Amino acid sequence: MADERDIIIIGGGHNGLVAAFYLAKAGFKPLVIERREQPGGAAITEEFHPGFRCSTLAHSAGPLRPDVVRDLRLERHGLKLITPDVGTVALSPDGRALVLHNDVRKAAQQIANFSHRDAAQYPELEQALSQIGKVLAGTLRLSPPNIDDPSKGDLWAMLRTGRAIRKLGKKNMYRLLRWGPMAVADLAAEFLETELLRATIAARGIFGTSFGPWSAGSSLVLLIRAAGDSHPAGSAYFAAGGMGAVTRAMAAAARQAGAEIRSGVEVIQVCVKDSVATGVVLSAGEEIKAKAVISNADPKRTLLKLVDPTHLSPELVQRLKNYRMPGTVAKVNFALSGLPKFTALKQPADGALSGRIHLGPDIDYLERAFDEAKYGNFSRQPYLEVAIPSLTDPSLVPEGKHVMSVYMQYAPYKLKGTDWDKERGALGDTVVKTLAQYAPNLPELILHQQIITPQDLEDNFGLTGGHIFHGELALDQFFTMRPLLDWARYRTPIAKLYLCGSGTHPGSGLTGGSGANAAREIGRDLRK
Repeated sequence: MADERDIIIIGGGHNGLVAAFYLAKAGFKPLVIERREQPGGAAITEEFHPGFRCSTLAHSAGPLRPDVVRDLRLERHGLKLITPDVGTVALSPDGRALVLHNDVRKAAQQIANFSHRDAAQYPELEQALSQIGKVLAGTLRLSPPNIDDPSKGDLWAMLRTGRAIRKLGKKNMYRLLRWGPMAVADLAAEFLETELLRATIAARGIFGTSFGPWSAGSSLVLLIRAAGDSHPAGSAYFAAGGMGAVTRAMAAAARQAGAEIRSGVEVIQVCVKDSVATGVVLSAGEEIKAKAVISNADPKRTLLKLVDPTHLSPELVQRLKNYRMPGTVAKVNFALSGLPKFTALKQPADGALSGRIHLGPDIDYLERAFDEAKYGNFSRQPYLEVAIPSLTDPSLVPEGKHVMSVYMQYAPYKLKGTDWDKERGALGDTVVKTLAQYAPNLPELILHQQIITPQDLEDNFGLTGGHIFHGELALDQFFTMRPLLDWARYRTPIAKLYLCGSGTHPGSGLTGGSGANAAREIGRDLRK
């Protein structure tokens, strides 16, 4: 006889664990099923070389939503967040470094070495992003309203949002309405003249997307991220023990609240009868029945693979196929015998390397990197975001050694005339060669490198198309249209089948927002 459960959550990524916690606190008994040996999804820490541990994929938090951190009591479950004084250091091939502190005044002092005008403008940009970000943060906590038949709660939420927008004042309200559809390169140029600074800020609007800095709508991504962190270039939010410490704490909180987590078990099918989800089938053949099924997988994997598409209308299947999620990011982790010497930094011990390191010196450089990916090639001069987490967390490595975590963009999921099995080595060589332009001694320090391609992201981590956000963060795939218009409230066309992953609103990375929002809506449904 098939086992019977209250709620089944497919996937133990951070949103699945957050949803499990809130639903358990609401009195339900969720079972989280994770196909990998440890829960965590894209937020995990693994040993990739003897004695060397690193955040395998995500190396920085979103940042986490404060209410999620508070409600789950993550610090009580062992989470220790590390926020270096330096948020970002941007390096130029000509040997200059722009050190951007989290303290806006300190950042402006560093910017003055490049441009006094920019030093005066930067605080104004930060203030504008802070005020607009606070309004957007409230929107990101909302469930998207039902457009056709809004409830009283929907109407009240939209009214509050409208009032918050009006309180911005004419200047910032105008900015919010105008900036969203803009290219992030244009937004940066409105305030700043230094190319290195422009490119560092523009990078927040293109990271993880198939946008270039001149792509319309890329400013929206920057604004979404400003909702959690108003620093124009972004800050660094690391965790002691790597990002796996975040999801370990989440898993502990969920278990304490009453959830059960099973790892090393794969769901291969969602059972549907009369357009109602009734449970799941595991790869070993076991069937588990449930009153509700929640998928933390992306929308395409859930509805076109785990569900037999015959349960969906042909129109919906076509709309799902057109949901855009082209992966553009690869990840390379290095085990190093020592700390690289960056030519732009004369005193690396001053903390400049403790945050995020931006390599992409100007807007045109970023756009050229994007141009290659548009035509099915990975960038030979890529934009890189680098972190050396062992500087702030020596427990990750043997004494005197270091790990380096590198996001490489652009690496398209679909390559023209070849595949990632053939190009894996070339991608690693390209990353090393690019890093060596800024740190010439890096190649001689490499003990081991772990290369994760977009194909690996799909095959090993279940990210369809290798897209780290479960779908493009674009105007037509945001809020009431994420993932699809009419299906943006964490429900699906199949009754009792829900979504809680990053393919739902707000879908903005490692924040826990999608899981928290979904749990609220699903709990209301199930209590009815």
